[in-house]
Amino acid sequence: MKLFLHIIFLVFLATSCSNNDSESTAPPYIDDDLEGPISRPLSGYGADGQYTVAKVSFPSPLYSGKNVTVFYPKEISTARPTIFYSHPYGGEESSYNIGLYEFIAKKGYAVVFAPYPTTGATIDERYNTLWESFKKAVTNYPNIIDTSKVGFMGHSFGGGASFALAHRGFIDEGWGENGRFIFTMAQWYAHQITDEDLKNFPANTKLITQVYDDDVTNDHRLAIDIYKNITIPNSEKDFILIKKSVLPTYTYTAEHTLPNTQSAYDTYDYYGIYRLLDALIDYSFNGNSSAKNVALGNGSAEQVTMPSYNGQALSPLEVTDNPVAAYPQSKYQFQCSSVNNPRIGNCK
Repeated sequence: MKLFLHIIFLVFLATSCSNNDSESTAPPYIDDDLEGPISRPLSGYGADGQYTVAKVSFPSPLYSGKNVTVFYPKEISTARPTIFYSHPYGGEESSYNIGLYEFIAKKGYAVVFAPYPTTGATIDERYNTLWESFKKAVTNYPNIIDTSKVGFMGHSFGGGASFALAHRGFIDEGWGENGRFIFTMAQWYAHQITDEDLKNFPANTKLITQVYDDDVTNDHRLAIDIYKNITIPNSEKDFILIKKSVLPTYTYTAEHTLPNTQSAYDTYDYYGIYRLLDALIDYSFNGNSSAKNVALGNGSAEQVTMPSYNGQALSPLEVTDNPVAAYPQSKYQFQCSSVNNPRIGNCK
């Protein structure tokens, strides 16, 4: 419920400064200081990269009046491994989660942000808008996008969509032959994906599925269903729960809107999400075993440990290969057993 009130409000406030087919260097959007008493990592996974963020945009092929934006590192002239990002329902402006896109580009990778309509479109039309936008970005910018190393990432509606989109990219297009991953956050219903599809993802596919303990929007069973039925070995996937941490002067919440760089941009973004994404990229694309221990550590200290403040540690990440829903479906706005869930038969 908070997602719809909060995001749609932000959508109407946000404005896009990109011109069609224009290229620019993205100005800083977030103040350097994070909210809360704990600063961002200064080194290692999760620390900001060395590159300047540049961006190029073009008109959405199916969403009139909107632009698709590609963020990338300005100083690198060759095609870069690329993440295709699917936003939450209502988050049509890249400004909503600009911190994530800039983090990816600063680390030396490209990320494609594609808006889809909040209203006046079916789910299939939204999926198709995302897909055609990703395809056109690949066609338009072969000098920026390296399709041999590809990740699909998404939040809420976009998290559920990422599996079908990744299946198209990996199977139909052959993207990611040298590295593939999926990273989903607080996922909504997953359409256009069957159990048979989930059984034939390429062998080099990695997966992080994240859910947030304070989420009252999307039933965790939606993420659990896909996680348990996708035939990625347990060694190459992890299911991660983030819980709130209460300090004397600040509370780090794990709500549905995490990550969100327009409000409560704090260390949970960096340590809970960016750090794991950073490591997953390094492991998936470069085969770095140290990175695997952070991203897919199966509960390793390097994976689950969060920073401390004045001797008080933030709640560690909870990692499992056998997730079980902790709360009744009545907690959530979008329940697994809803008739709107195309995979209702997989609710347990």
